Amino acid sequence: MKVLHIDSSIQGAGSASRELTQEIVARLKTARPDAQVSYRDLAAQELPHFSQGALTRTDELEAARNAAVLEEFLSADVLVIGAPLYNFSVPSQLKAWVDRIAVAGKTFRYTERGPEGLAGGKRIIVAVTRGGVYERGSPAEFGESYLKFLFEFLGIRDLTFVRAEGLAYSPQHRETALGTARASIPIPLPAAAAA
Repeated sequence: MKVLHIDSSIQGAGSASRELTQEIVARLKTARPDAQVSYRDLAAQELPHFSQGALTRTDELEAARNAAVLEEFLSADVLVIGAPLYNFSVPSQLKAWVDRIAVAGKTFRYTERGPEGLAGGKRIIVAVTRGGVYERGSPAEFGESYLKFLFEFLGIRDLTFVRAEGLAYSPQHRETALGTARASIPIPLPAAAAA
């Protein structure tokens, strides 16, 4: 089993999403000692914003980097993604990564019946962290809803969100929220995903 661990928080060691992704990956490794884990820190190794050169593949260095990111995504069986909420959405670093994996003809295609995802068969666990609290379906929440739509568009149906909310309310609330999030981590994997 290949695991791709992605962090996107700019908070470094104080990051709640990094704390949760680390815990998720540690539990995956305990459940599956044979798991091969690759790590990408999007804050430390930023991908540039998507450009015309990236889209048209006229910049060879950019094209090679984008191909490597796409291959890393395609070869993973399980992805663990840290997605803090900044100003109501995901960090721009994570969006830059998304721009490299949402590729027509590779991870989705358009058909006469509409778009079809081509990246199914993966399991994704997203650690979502937020300073505030948002009701499910809130019009003010664009991070989790965006990632859910995106991964389903790519054909991925095995998608779990581990949420820690209200982190900015107080230190006690932060610890309680992180404890609740840790308790919701879906490890060990169901038999179908562990195969």
